[in-house]
Amino acid sequence: MSTPLVALVGRPNVGKSTLFNRLVGGRKAIEEKIPGVTRDRLYGRSSWLDKEFLVVDTGGLTLSGREEMEIQVQKQAQLAIEEAVVIVFLVDGRQGLTYLDEEIAGMLRRQGKPVILAVNKIESVEQSIVDFYQLGLDDPLPISAAHGLNIGDLLDKIVSFFSPVPGEKQQEDEVIRIAVVGRPNVGKSSFINALLGEERVIVSQEPGTTRDAIDTLLEREGKKYILVDTAGIRKKSKVFENVEYYSVIRSLKAIDSADIAFLLLEAQEGVTEQDQKITGYILESGKALIIAMNKWDLVKQQRKEGHVLEIVNDARDDLKFVSFAPLVFTSIYEPRRLKNLFDLFQKVYENYSTRIPTPLLNKLLADAQGVNPLPALKGKRGKIYYWTQSATKPPTFVLFANNSSLIHFSYLRYLENRLREAFDFKGTPVRLLVRSRKRKE
Repeated sequence: MSTPLVALVGRPNVGKSTLFNRLVGGRKAIEEKIPGVTRDRLYGRSSWLDKEFLVVDTGGLTLSGREEMEIQVQKQAQLAIEEAVVIVFLVDGRQGLTYLDEEIAGMLRRQGKPVILAVNKIESVEQSIVDFYQLGLDDPLPISAAHGLNIGDLLDKIVSFFSPVPGEKQQEDEVIRIAVVGRPNVGKSSFINALLGEERVIVSQEPGTTRDAIDTLLEREGKKYILVDTAGIRKKSKVFENVEYYSVIRSLKAIDSADIAFLLLEAQEGVTEQDQKITGYILESGKALIIAMNKWDLVKQQRKEGHVLEIVNDARDDLKFVSFAPLVFTSIYEPRRLKNLFDLFQKVYENYSTRIPTPLLNKLLADAQGVNPLPALKGKRGKIYYWTQSATKPPTFVLFANNSSLIHFSYLRYLENRLREAFDFKGTPVRLLVRSRKRKE
């Protein structure tokens, strides 16, 4: 199931970027008191009550369309609204109801989607929100994005719309979803066609041919796969077309709904800054990862062994933050390489779904602490009592300690390395969480 998307909309300067930052837990959106600062849509990940979702921050709606920039902002916001599962309509509680709010409310009612009316900048009970009932939406919810007032109530409302439709079938567990991702024109569509052995995806030398994420079911040796061809993800400064913004969010959602992200790199060009950003998003999403140096036949034609080795070493160094991901070499003109990938898909998926028994984990923990005890931090020494695996896809482990603040991230990295030495986690990220717990005497 794809990750739900929540769109934040409203007129300029009502606090959408502040709310966006509050929901995603960071300062990814620029906050200014100048209308129109958020011209592009910004995307971030959030979660509430164990439900993950994407949040999109849109530019302020004016509905005037007098200038080219205003027209572009309106189009971007409209695309976000079309893609969203839930729309949060933000209004300004200090300024009160405006004619533009009424215009936007009318436009949103015509969308036929759930709309949550949030009255922002409410810092005291004396402020009235009665006027906003005139918008004809559900009961307005007073919030303060800057101070965190009623944000929990807002999140409760948001996730209440995420329940699957009754009778909707969930994706079968045995089907492995593989999202083929990368920059434009690295050969994603050609690669999938070669893997399928037939022309099922349009191939073009023009970057950006694939606008939407395309699912293709493939069955091989009794195993089922869904290959997802995605639009190329460009640097933000290189994205101009409205349709391409739409494609990028589809690609990010394809990653979120996949089991394995198969990242294609241009072998001759090597790893670019954008490749690193895409890889970072995959890592943040907690997906299994395979990295492919594509069009490898062109590199081999150079017949320079030293140059080839340099390309490989540079790629490994540039992506060392995902050193767990296998690096493979692909070419549509070498079918043997492609056939071998299916065994790798199965192995990586198996590792991604691995569950380790608690007794084995705690034996490993005792050995690890025996070899390298927890160092003192600020004059105090932490103590890890035990750990257990709480989830798969990706494998997630919870460590119970006397004080979580005394467990330095470097020690967690040490434990992750010990985990990877003892068990096969090739191709999958591993998450370690620390919880404080007082031990009963």
